[in-house]
Amino acid sequence: MTTLRDIMTTNVATVSLQDNAYEVAQKMSQLNVGAIPVVDGQNVIGMITDRDLVLRGYAEKRSGSFAIDGLMSKDVVVGTPDMDVHEAARLMAEKQIRRLPVVENGNLVGIVSLGDLAVRNIHIDEAGQALSKISEPAQPGTHGTL
Repeated sequence: MTTLRDIMTTNVATVSLQDNAYEVAQKMSQLNVGAIPVVDGQNVIGMITDRDLVLRGYAEKRSGSFAIDGLMSKDVVVGTPDMDVHEAARLMAEKQIRRLPVVENGNLVGIVSLGDLAVRNIHIDEAGQALSKISEPAQPGTHGTL
């Protein structure tokens, strides 16, 4: 059985509530990532994506010094290192998330993305299914119209 421990990225870059939107955006740009966990110590308290920065921050004309507390997603879905990758893929599809922080004893120990599942040709069907569910428009027929 392949577990998240086998495929997760360790030494995950994080931000804290002391970081502002501009600092988070810069860190994401430097690391070339689209999402970053928000932690208090090593405890995951949120997740912030490039989309969060744009839609909840800059699109609402907030300044770059805006606190990320109002931008991040707070109900973070997490996995454990011993979670089976099939289970993780199903969870990611069900919750429509692209990245799954991996937590052990309350501490962030890694992160897994749909790309991690697909690149390693592990459960390509589940990864593809998860991505297709995430990519479905929230209101069919309304995206792309002005």
